[in-house]
Amino acid sequence: MAGPTPTVVTVEETLEGKFVQQMQSGPHLLVADEPEDLGGDNLGPGPYEYLLMALGACTGMTIRMYADRKEIPLDKVRVILSHQKVHARDCEDCESKEGKVDEIVREITLEGSLTGEQRQMLLDIANRCPVHNTLTSEILVRSRLSSRTTTS
Repeated sequence: MAGPTPTVVTVEETLEGKFVQQMQSGPHLLVADEPEDLGGDNLGPGPYEYLLMALGACTGMTIRMYADRKEIPLDKVRVILSHQKVHARDCEDCESKEGKVDEIVREITLEGSLTGEQRQMLLDIANRCPVHNTLTSEILVRSRLSSRTTTS
């Protein structure tokens, strides 16, 4: 029995701006850019914004799947996320104590006639979403040069 299809995306410069990237995943086309204050043209979200969107989408989907399966009366989920670099020495629950660490704040709003116990259960489930698990696990990024060559 074969496993799941690996996720493959293609990202390449559009050459229409200094940092503009076209990203493709199957039939889906997206654009990424940097804001003007970082030298970009602000034609799309930046890389960290896409990272936050991935975590937010996964969080909402995971909560929805669980609520539906358990017949919890959840009307709507909203996830607001932010990212910043903070000094490790100012972070009480960080393992690192030197330099800076990435901090993602995820605020989850659950709408519906929910008990306190149901709300806490859905928060616990949010912390089990696959993207959250990936971001909080050991991650290996293996980079290699393509053997494909192009000529201008």
